[in-house]
Amino acid sequence: MRPRIFTTTCIRIVHVTEPPESPHTGRRGLRRLLNVLSYSLSGLRLAFRHESAFRQEIALAAVLIPIACLIDVSAAKRALLFVSVLLVLLIELLNSSLEAAVDTIGLDTHQLAKRAKDLGSAAVLVALVMLATTWGLIATSVLLWLWRGEA
Repeated sequence: MRPRIFTTTCIRIVHVTEPPESPHTGRRGLRRLLNVLSYSLSGLRLAFRHESAFRQEIALAAVLIPIACLIDVSAAKRALLFVSVLLVLLIELLNSSLEAAVDTIGLDTHQLAKRAKDLGSAAVLVALVMLATTWGLIATSVLLWLWRGEA
């Protein structure tokens, strides 16, 4: 006859205390808005200083945004042109912050870190394809309209 093995389960109730809130949480009003603006401008400066892809996309935006203001399209199409450019900048900022966070964990190659970085890069690529598609479709319609008007 084999001996029986009995296991018991012990449940401990642990009281979890709330983590301390950020010292910046209590700020309100104009001071809070000034702090947020300062942090945001600092982030843009850091991205411009340290991220070459962001600088290239800023240069692209510096060309495309004035063109979007000058071409004769509806307000909806103009908004699409603006949004497509700003979306690329937004996704690039998020990708850069993701890469910086992953790099703080460690610089050694880890499969999940590589996946996170590759997914961020893919998001930037999708945003660039959306930009090219939006601008291509709208610019093509404007160029066709101009060509038909002159013919």
